Amino acid sequence: MNSLTEEQLDRVAGVVLGTAVGDALGAPYEFEVAIPGPDGPQMIGGGLGDFAPGEWTDDTTLAWAVLDVAATGADLRSEDALTAIARHFYTWYRSGPPDIGAQTSMVLRSAGPDPTGTAMTAVSADTHARTGHTAGNGSLMRTAPVALAYLNDPDGLVQAARQVSALTHYDPQAQNACALWSLAIRHAVISGELDLRGGLAHLDDADAQYWTDRIDEAETRGSSSFRPNGWVVTALQAAWSSIHHTRADFDGDPQHLSQALTRAIAIGNDTDTVAAIAGGLLGARYGASAVPTGWREMCHGYPGLTGEDLIALALQAAAR
Repeated sequence: MNSLTEEQLDRVAGVVLGTAVGDALGAPYEFEVAIPGPDGPQMIGGGLGDFAPGEWTDDTTLAWAVLDVAATGADLRSEDALTAIARHFYTWYRSGPPDIGAQTSMVLRSAGPDPTGTAMTAVSADTHARTGHTAGNGSLMRTAPVALAYLNDPDGLVQAARQVSALTHYDPQAQNACALWSLAIRHAVISGELDLRGGLAHLDDADAQYWTDRIDEAETRGSSSFRPNGWVVTALQAAWSSIHHTRADFDGDPQHLSQALTRAIAIGNDTDTVAAIAGGLLGARYGASAVPTGWREMCHGYPGLTGEDLIALALQAAAR
């Protein structure tokens, strides 16, 4: 946007910090490597990737890959931008990450070195055509930065969210989930409101009805029913259910961020991803100022960045 208020700038910062904090907070408990104690989840490290305390996982790393390109002012729909994102993905893949999603790994391995955006998308599309199974949660977990690049352009946001998803997750439902969640993040940054349904207007009638029904389920069923949550649909439902079912007690209170993240992690299964997805939207609503200081100070990860570094990139992306 041309000019953002102090509150909106705080919410811009919250998008990426909330993603990273949710990720690092959920990492120790992924697939029940450990169970949160009575004091709730802690940034104790470990988990499937034996992460350091406060270290984010592939969820935030892949979000950074998108954010770093968005911070240059590039149009994420362009071939140059998609190629830059694809090469960030591949450089990270070649570093031997301790935790990487199966779908993302398959595409990156097949795309080969120095992939272009077009080439990686073609591999992703071919994988979908052959298997019909490309709707994991691996593109939804990284979609938050897309919203920051299109605060002035919701239609452009939808296009970019779909194209960035399609680099590795070509399934239409994965693309629609990214569009919906990114639109909700955009709305929260601008207005300070949580609204997932507003984005339905950007889908065709059949998809809008499908996602209306899924959102209804998330709001009426207990959060624990969205387990397992490796599928993009149940991952979105788990994140939204955690936010929705804590909103009655905390809506408008910055504690809603930590309470909803606690609930998201308590669902179990893909805890870091669900909490990262939820954290991006919660941060968009409540801002970086709502993140507990201890979590904010501990947060760090590939490629040698801190949460404060992510915030600086987020502010650059939103300034376009």
